[in-house]
Amino acid sequence: MVNLAINIGFLIIIGVLFLISSVSFGRLNAVTDELMDFTDRLQKEYKEANGRNLWNQYKDRSNAFENEELRTAFNKYRLRVKSLRTKRGTAQPCDLEEYINEDLLDRVGMNFFNSGISGTLTGLGILGTFLGLSMGLGSFNGDDIFTVSDNVGTLLSGMKVAFHTSVYGIFFSLVFNIIYRSIMADAYEKLEEFLCMFRQTALPQAAREDESAAAMVVYQAGISGALKQMLEIMKGDSAEQTAGVERIVDKFTGQMQTALNADFQKLGSTLKAAGEAQAASAADARELIEAVTALVEVNRNVQSALAKVMDRQEKFAGELREQKEKLANTCSEMSDEITSQLYAFDQMRSLYEE
Repeated sequence: MVNLAINIGFLIIIGVLFLISSVSFGRLNAVTDELMDFTDRLQKEYKEANGRNLWNQYKDRSNAFENEELRTAFNKYRLRVKSLRTKRGTAQPCDLEEYINEDLLDRVGMNFFNSGISGTLTGLGILGTFLGLSMGLGSFNGDDIFTVSDNVGTLLSGMKVAFHTSVYGIFFSLVFNIIYRSIMADAYEKLEEFLCMFRQTALPQAAREDESAAAMVVYQAGISGALKQMLEIMKGDSAEQTAGVERIVDKFTGQMQTALNADFQKLGSTLKAAGEAQAASAADARELIEAVTALVEVNRNVQSALAKVMDRQEKFAGELREQKEKLANTCSEMSDEITSQLYAFDQMRSLYEE
């Protein structure tokens, strides 16, 4: 019963994983089926339009797809193309693959979950192997051949669990891996077919280079005509305006010379007197510089003399310190001598008194 329960538990876990994956595969198949229906519709409408581009029929259709993921991605693409529109068409059309691509299919198909199912199943098989072996070895005991033979049945029962779970894990891992890879390969193939058909039939067309060049030529011709008209308007009055300006300048110059002649003479005299005063000031400045230079030289001599005096004072101070030390030593020696004589006198007086 324990072995049966373990096997049923493993099968239930595997069934739950397969159920979750089947839901994601169902969503992925719904997306790819709608892509194929859209591809067939594009091909049919392109033939009916005699090979004309179909983007004008889809640029304003916000419900071109029924699936929410595809509809959201296609509406983002429409807004992007609309932002690139100019007066002469789409300047730099982007590809629909930037929005409807393999990443979208991986997200719809829960690739982050399904890519780990195969390894999970293999891991469950290995876990069941060790679990069965631990169960068999846990109930195995005996010290001699008779007790060992009685416990062989429990050991074999545990080994059955180990082998069964290993077979389940490896078998279902291989089956899931084959199914998963085939489904994803089919989805990528359908996506590529849809993108090729869209690029062929409904991709927004960019403005051609010859149309852009023609528009630029027309624009330059208009600018040239406007400039020519302005020159013709200004041509008749330019000579008269030049002559009038010359007369005004001559008259102004003459009046300025008449009115300011005396003032200019006074200004010249004033400037001359200022020059003479500046020359005298320069001479005074030179004399002042010479006096300052002499003062600096005297100051330098005084500093040198003071330095010599300071050296002499330092030497005299050193000699005084030496004399002081000698005097202190002499006084100390005299004090010791007097002390010893007083002590000898005191001893002699004591002897005399005795």
